[in-house]
Amino acid sequence: MIKVGLYFKYGCDGSELFRRTVKALGERGVEYRLVNDCGELAGLDVLMVFGGDGTILNIAAKCAELGVKIIGINYGHLGFLAEFEPEKLDEAIDIVCSGRYSLQRRSLIEINYGGRQFLALNDLVIQRCTSGNEFSNTINLCAAIDGSVVDNYTADGLIVSTPTGSTAYSLAAGGSVLTPDIDAFIMTPICAHSLHSRPVVYSDDSVLTITRTDGRGAVNIIVDGRAVDCVLETGCITVKKSPFKVEFITSLNNNFFNKLLIKLNIWSK
Repeated sequence: MIKVGLYFKYGCDGSELFRRTVKALGERGVEYRLVNDCGELAGLDVLMVFGGDGTILNIAAKCAELGVKIIGINYGHLGFLAEFEPEKLDEAIDIVCSGRYSLQRRSLIEINYGGRQFLALNDLVIQRCTSGNEFSNTINLCAAIDGSVVDNYTADGLIVSTPTGSTAYSLAAGGSVLTPDIDAFIMTPICAHSLHSRPVVYSDDSVLTITRTDGRGAVNIIVDGRAVDCVLETGCITVKKSPFKVEFITSLNNNFFNKLLIKLNIWSK
């Protein structure tokens, strides 16, 4: 019998959705428990995440490390990473209990600098500081792939995105959409002061290094939408593919482009 965890967006664990889920799992004899943080994932087979994209991003990397599959029920706004809307809760529970589902394996990026390491499902953002004494109008960054310089950027920053994150900040900054099955990452400059700087799609087997080439103010390091550092001296930031992948449970008829049209309000004739 599978072991299921229930992870809720803050403040939602008293909702009707929660009560319905607990009742349905109990009636099927499924072992379940409420998960409050990453330290409570061990031993689970599946984690049902109730929330928006931010809620899923909070816990996705740890699920990947522990081999816990994720099924998302949208209880937020956009909910691009969530497979099911609340009205499809019964269907979500049915496929978890029956095992009749597809798995999408999503790549993570591993970020290393200054002795610190982070994993990201969506993206890494290196961005100028916009407030306080360390304010900077622009920052200068040199990006190299497998040791070869790609470009020197004078910009607000750079976004390094997985295919999953290509529909997030990178897309808003002018990057291309990558389908989840593509073995590639995308590097997208943010407001580059240049006529030629464009997003670069590159193999996920490559290693990207980003080096600060000026000393004007601080730099924000943002991982999956969470500011993890604000530093004056970044040194060299290394970005590569993580050995872990996030496994998302989807319905058998999942279609990436249908979701893209619906979630991003792109209408076709």
